Amino acid sequence: MPAFLTTNEIISTIDMVRNQNLDVRTITMGISLLDCCDSDPKKVISKMKAKIARLARDLVRIGNDISDEYGIPIVNKRISVTPVSLITQSCGTDSYVPFAKALDEAAKEVGVDFIGGFSALVHKGITEGESHFLSSIPEALAVTDLVCSSVNVASTRSGINMDAVRIMGGIIKESAALTAKRDGIGAAKLVVFANAVEDNPFMAGAFHGTGEGDCVINVGVSGPGVVSSAIEHMEGASFDELAEQIKKTAFNITRVGELVAREASRRLGVRFGIVDLSLAPTPAVGDSVARILELMGLECCGAHGTTAALALLNDAVKKGGIMASSHVGGLSGAFIPVSEDAGMINAVRNGTLSLNKLEAMTSVCSVGLDMIAIPGDTPADVISAIIADEMAIGVVNNKTTACRLIPVPGKGVGDEASFGGLLGGAPIIPVNASSPYGFVQRGGIIPAPLHSQRN
Repeated sequence: MPAFLTTNEIISTIDMVRNQNLDVRTITMGISLLDCCDSDPKKVISKMKAKIARLARDLVRIGNDISDEYGIPIVNKRISVTPVSLITQSCGTDSYVPFAKALDEAAKEVGVDFIGGFSALVHKGITEGESHFLSSIPEALAVTDLVCSSVNVASTRSGINMDAVRIMGGIIKESAALTAKRDGIGAAKLVVFANAVEDNPFMAGAFHGTGEGDCVINVGVSGPGVVSSAIEHMEGASFDELAEQIKKTAFNITRVGELVAREASRRLGVRFGIVDLSLAPTPAVGDSVARILELMGLECCGAHGTTAALALLNDAVKKGGIMASSHVGGLSGAFIPVSEDAGMINAVRNGTLSLNKLEAMTSVCSVGLDMIAIPGDTPADVISAIIADEMAIGVVNNKTTACRLIPVPGKGVGDEASFGGLLGGAPIIPVNASSPYGFVQRGGIIPAPLHSQRN
């Protein structure tokens, strides 16, 4: 390993990789497609595919080379692009599905695992073109394999666009229905955001923001197993001691991420963007955020005290990461995707972890209600209301929050959904059956909070 890491950091890194499930979750290349705009859809598609092929043709090879040379697992290589709704509205088309297919073909051509950016930013209003774009999402996700979609419907500065929230409830239902044979996986590739960030390397919410340059490398590092290992022998330690140990561990993990990011940036000839230090779990036993919380003294994730424990974890991770790198960004913190975390899955199965408790936890964690399987017959207005609640947490607390809800067709509480790969699988979680229909149908904007006026 290069001089970027000290001898002690190299030894620590080897141990984290071999024994504690440390991996670089993704190298994500962000690509601006702003220069692909044209009134002719065919020309836009041709420009998009050509630019992605040119810039990302060596991404997978170089990622694999770095992994082999340094012995650091790099799980995914991904691409994020400018929100497609921004570059295609001048085409005057009613369907945006051909653009999704073009992204899918481009991603397969260069060999990446996912491509994000089939996205729209509608937090204050919806143009006619964006309306057509939103209605295209379900089909686009059903006919593609690697395309991921996100929609930003709220921000602290603008409030919550409840017209968009209402629409997204139906879009999530339709996305799941069109992929019913795969347990509604279309909805698992769709995220609804408040305060979406422009440099997120994680799917399904990644897109290349308009404030970014032409091309950039962002790296997402994971490490729940490393943090678990660091604190598993600290029974009886004070919270101050726990926080200090997690900070030190997060520092080491971030250094590994910056090493990979800088190497990928240098070899690809692309600017280094950020390291996203998010404790993103996997279905593997031992690679669980829930396990970390339980090691703090909780009998099971979801017990009273879980939110406080998660707040400590999220804060310590961010503090440790910021000390390790001047370029920490994205959604750095702790993710709580139910289907991707063995401990969370167990907590839902035994009834300790409910949807209400998960919502409370999102007020202090990195993102929001993530990869949650709900009954397939859940009405669209209930899904919209869940989204509205989560958006309110983000808007009022000036943080990024999100919903990735999967109404699994034909399944209900007591059944299990399976999505495969890093998406894992999850038990169907109960949803409050009381109707929010009258609330959701009001439409309009829930105004921004008073503290949004900070100029």
